[in-house]
Amino acid sequence: MLGTRPMAEWIQAYAQSHQHPVNRACHTVGIPLVALSVLLLLAAPLSPGFWKVGLLFFGVGWCFQFLGHAVEGKPPEFFKDWRFLLVGLRWWFAKVLKREVSSV
Repeated sequence: MLGTRPMAEWIQAYAQSHQHPVNRACHTVGIPLVALSVLLLLAAPLSPGFWKVGLLFFGVGWCFQFLGHAVEGKPPEFFKDWRFLLVGLRWWFAKVLKREVSSV
């Protein structure tokens, strides 16, 4: 799905448009909100309240990310290539794992 390009290259390209600390902070909050919203929306048939929380998380998560890009002054990478939508979550995991490893 991501072609022949190694994941490290995708993450590096993604990181290039996420240099500003405010943008990085906004994505650190926004990405997991969007990811969690997808899970909640998929689980919505199990509970009537899940879709409301899922939509709220989805909207708030994307607001954080677009706010970050406004501060950065660069458009989101997925405007150029939709596959960056998948890379963002991987970038987030790499960032969280690096933080955990460096704090040990």
